[in-house]
Amino acid sequence: MSQETRELRLAATLVEFADTLIGDFDPALHLSRLADRCVEFLGARGAGVTLLEGSGRPGPVVHSAGQQPSVRELLEWEQESGPVRESLASGKAARAVPLASREAAARWPEFTAAARRFGIASTYAVPLRRHEMLLGALSVYAPHPPSAGGELAIAQTLADATTVGLLNHRAYAQYRKLAGQLREALASRVRIEQAKGMLAERWGTSPDGAFDTLRQYARRNRLPLDQVARAVVHRALTDVQLHPDRSGPG
Repeated sequence: MSQETRELRLAATLVEFADTLIGDFDPALHLSRLADRCVEFLGARGAGVTLLEGSGRPGPVVHSAGQQPSVRELLEWEQESGPVRESLASGKAARAVPLASREAAARWPEFTAAARRFGIASTYAVPLRRHEMLLGALSVYAPHPPSAGGELAIAQTLADATTVGLLNHRAYAQYRKLAGQLREALASRVRIEQAKGMLAERWGTSPDGAFDTLRQYARRNRLPLDQVARAVVHRALTDVQLHPDRSGPG
């Protein structure tokens, strides 16, 4: 891949990660794509995301659907010890470390032994973080020693774009839920006003008096007021049912 093609592909990926304002958005697929793009742009053997649970402990892991079993195993190892665990604890990037080094063997002995067995030469992790909100961390497994080629910065950029996309979708989903609740509240209010008007006209009373009758019936029968109003509008309740002391045409 030429440098120009790589840059264009990276730009398109950042747009892809930001395009999350859709109803059928799949967070797991979104994170799986992040792992795929790390393999594509960083020449990684594999990559995956460890999500942070509410308790603060590492939680579910997400990787590419076509990921090798060795990568899945390494992600599980990192639940206990490894760059991802350190990134989750600090909220910062864990720089690339050669796994043949004494440093790696001392910091993560079990993980390092497993990674070297699978042909991983170095590994690093970056947080999925936006301001003070930490969602998880991205782990990248490379078949070559660390280089000065900016891989860590690219991984962080991809992780940042993914995080923004996730948070934007969450805000969008909350907005849609709130909008739906507001629509239903307005529709409920319209039905109640309609029921009040129908009863007030039929009984020759004030709208407030009709509303008191609706509310009393709802309380006696432990029903939502909107459900009672709906029944009145659709003439599913008679005047006698609503007000036993009243005789009427219902």
